[in-house]
Amino acid sequence: MYEVKPVNLLKAALNGLRDRLELDTSLIDDCIIGCVTPTGDQGFNLARTALLQAGWHPAGGGMQINRYNASGLEAISLGAAKIAAGWASLIVAGGTESMTRTPVGADGGPLMYDPEIMLHTHYLPRGVAADLIATLAGLSRQQLDEYAIHSHQRAALAQQEGAFDDWMIPISDQNGLVILDHDEHIHHDITGAQLAALEPSFGGLGSQGFDAMALHRYPALEHVEHLHTSGNACPAADGAALVLVGSAAAADVLRRPARARILAAASVGTDPTAMLLGAPAAAKRALELAGLSPDDIDLWECHEDYAAITLQFQQAFDLPAHKLNVNGGAIALGNPLGASGAILLGGLLHELERRQLKTGLAAISAGAGLATALVIERV
Repeated sequence: MYEVKPVNLLKAALNGLRDRLELDTSLIDDCIIGCVTPTGDQGFNLARTALLQAGWHPAGGGMQINRYNASGLEAISLGAAKIAAGWASLIVAGGTESMTRTPVGADGGPLMYDPEIMLHTHYLPRGVAADLIATLAGLSRQQLDEYAIHSHQRAALAQQEGAFDDWMIPISDQNGLVILDHDEHIHHDITGAQLAALEPSFGGLGSQGFDAMALHRYPALEHVEHLHTSGNACPAADGAALVLVGSAAAADVLRRPARARILAAASVGTDPTAMLLGAPAAAKRALELAGLSPDDIDLWECHEDYAAITLQFQQAFDLPAHKLNVNGGAIALGNPLGASGAILLGGLLHELERRQLKTGLAAISAGAGLATALVIERV
C-alpha cells in the first residue's frame, strides 16, 4: 500500500478503534506506538501526529518507541505498567509500519551499517541469524518449508471462516473508496514443490564474513546451513494495530466489560549473534512472573519472522502444533514490524474468545537479541 502514508495507516486504526467502542477520546491518558524505522514520514513522533490527524482530543498524548519488531508488544506492556502503577487509567497502545515507503534500515544506525560496531558486538543480519538458529536446532529445509505451508494453510482457513473479520479495519483512500480489506500475502494453494524450488536467501550475505562471525561465537558448528528462503520467511508488509488498555475503573466509566487481564509481561536481552533466540527466554520469564507453567497456557503465539524461530520456540516448550499459531502467522500474513506485536496479541485474544479458552501467551524475538512476551487471561 505504497500510496497510503504511515500517518494515515495509524489514523485508520485509531478511528476504527474509536468508532467501534464509541470512545470519548478525551478519556485517553496516552497513546504509545511502536515503530521500527522512525524516519521520513514515519518520524517526528508519528504517534502524536496520527492522533492529531485523526481528530482525537489533544490530551491523548503520543509517544513513539522502538524495540525493533517487539515494539508493538512492548508498547502494550508499557501501557499496562503505567496503569498498574496508578499513573494512568486508559491508554491506546500498539504499533505501525509502512515498509513499502520506509524500508528497514532507512534510518541508518551503527549496529546495522558500521562494520567496526557490528564486529565488536558480534551482530549478524537477521537472515543469517535465522539460518544460524536453524543450524543450531538441527532443522532441515524440508521442516522449514513444511512449517511455512502450514502457516499459509491455517491463515487461509481462518480467512475463509471469517476469523479475522471482527478485528480488521479496511483501508480507504481520501474519497472513502476501499483500497484493501484483507491480508493479501496469504497463498491459498501453496505447495512443497514451489517452496523447494526457491533458492536460499542469505548464503551470499553469510559468505561476506557473517558466517565466520557466527562460527567464531559457536565454534562447535562446522558451518552455517543457509535454509531460509523468501518462502519460509515473512514478507515485508504495511499495517497498524492497536489495543485499548485500561484499569477496572476505566472499564466502568466506558461501560464496557474488560475482555482480558494482562497477567505478566517480560522483556529480555539475549545473544545478538543468534539474535532471534530470545522469545523462549522472554516467555519463560513472563510465565514465572505470572506464576504459571507452560501447561497452564491454552494458546500460544510466537512471531513467525522465520520458520526456524517458531520451530525452535515449539521445541523449547514441547508444544503441540494445535496450540501454537493456530491461524498462521507472519510467514503468511506479512510482518509490518512495529505493528507485529499488537497484531500477535490481538489475534491471540480473538482466538481465545472464538474457542472459549482462557489463557494465552504471545512472544516475539527482535533485533540485536531483544525479545518480549506477554501473558493474558480472558475475563
